[in-house]
Amino acid sequence: MSTVDETFRRVRQRLQQVLGPDEGDAAARIIFEDTAGYDRKYLFMNGDREMLPFTAEKIDRVADRVAAGEPVQYAVGKARFMGNDYRVTPAVLIPRPETAGLVDMICKEYDGRSDLRVLDIGTGSGCIAISLARALPFSSVTAFDISAEALAVARDNARSLGVSVDFRQTDILKAEPGGDSRSFDIVVSNPPYICRSEGADMDARVLDHEPAQALFVPDDDPLLFYTAIGRYALGALKPGGTLWFEINALYHADVVAMLLRQGYSDAEAYRDYRGLYRYVRAVCSAD
Repeated sequence: MSTVDETFRRVRQRLQQVLGPDEGDAAARIIFEDTAGYDRKYLFMNGDREMLPFTAEKIDRVADRVAAGEPVQYAVGKARFMGNDYRVTPAVLIPRPETAGLVDMICKEYDGRSDLRVLDIGTGSGCIAISLARALPFSSVTAFDISAEALAVARDNARSLGVSVDFRQTDILKAEPGGDSRSFDIVVSNPPYICRSEGADMDARVLDHEPAQALFVPDDDPLLFYTAIGRYALGALKPGGTLWFEINALYHADVVAMLLRQGYSDAEAYRDYRGLYRYVRAVCSAD
């Protein structure tokens, strides 16, 4: 019977051969923590304990899936985002650090404000909507997604994290503000923005497992969702309200120009932690 430390080293070595040293180490730690509850501190303090065969088998089953190409977050069924665990399935994108940067920007701008109305378009796992509901005091948050499966995951995440979000199944390419006309302070979206031709350069784990509907736009219409969401938000935002996008860095100038043509003021692109243009903020005109 192997010890906890011996089992960890074996799994880590196997995953490092597939994923590389850093990513393999990170994946092994995620598997041990999320599958067996063995975090870094436990491994350090209790590495010499014998590993129960049942636990080792459970860890190996998850490691098999990751070694075969499945993202570790799907294999363990959860992803960490802004300090909280979110359930994830292949119906939703895995939350990423770039998206956390977008949430941080919004929270910084609205620090000290309360009773805000927020709309998240294309919510997926619900990570943006839920994070803003937790961070902005007494906010009212609505979230759209076209996928019923994604909305089921998002609702589970909202319940588990103890927040209230009004989730609605909506096709933003066909939607009109209606009863939500000029009522939101913030509209935010991380829409599909990767051109189909860019898929050739993407990691197979993303292409094979994450939902294509949430990733890709046609090569001949890269601003498809930005344009539709910009138009919708013009009718949904209060005068002076703000629209926030996570964007494809290749099209940051095009997104800004399009929003200005639509009638927004003060549209500007911002860089992420890697120095890439990743976000756009625009202000709804008071006219």
